[in-house]
Amino acid sequence: MNNEQARRYYNAFSGGYELERHQGYHRWLDERSVSIVAPLAENATVLEVGCGTGLILKEVAPLADYAVGLDISAGMLSHAKERELNVIQSSATAIPFPDNHFDLVYSFKVLAHVPDIELALREMARVLKPGGRLALEFYNRRSLRYLIRRIRPALEVGEDTDESQMFTRFDDLSELKAKLPENLNFTGTAGLRVATVLPQVFKLPALGQVWAGFEQLLSASPLKAFGGFLVVLAQKQS
Repeated sequence: MNNEQARRYYNAFSGGYELERHQGYHRWLDERSVSIVAPLAENATVLEVGCGTGLILKEVAPLADYAVGLDISAGMLSHAKERELNVIQSSATAIPFPDNHFDLVYSFKVLAHVPDIELALREMARVLKPGGRLALEFYNRRSLRYLIRRIRPALEVGEDTDESQMFTRFDDLSELKAKLPENLNFTGTAGLRVATVLPQVFKLPALGQVWAGFEQLLSASPLKAFGGFLVVLAQKQS
């Protein structure tokens, strides 16, 4: 998949992207993502790679000295601009900022769909200041979510568009660590969605809150290594 195909896919997705994102599983997932980067964003210069409609950026930007999001899709960015967020259209493999520019670079729900991930990692490392932090989410091959994705049919994301049309890669942590540029030090991981098989459980009265708390406990335990979403944390060498 090239950048133009990715733009078309996400533009088709943009109209209905937020229909289910303000409640249940998707809201919980976004809140957990924010909780990972919020402590790193305070009083920092921040870049979100693949900001989409700005659901995470709108929570992070007030914490930062300066925050900007980039995304490949004009359709997605139109919603972010309605939120009056600072955003630009570009790709993870061609970041239009100078070297050593940001204190924090983070990305959620995007990098698993970037074919040339090593180029994207080099670009994110390039724009990061020495001592700066990275928080990068990948799809985890050692997870229940990976098994579920292998057996369930592709979901529709827009008119005449479904998940099968998007390049998607599931990674192993050892592979990801090997792909990090030499000037980045791996500092740890965070894991999301460890035990959830059916996301609909988050919508159930009472049980949804209990399950969210259970998942939060798992994400703070060694079992985070099996999260369907694996967040790699790294720091650029000083």
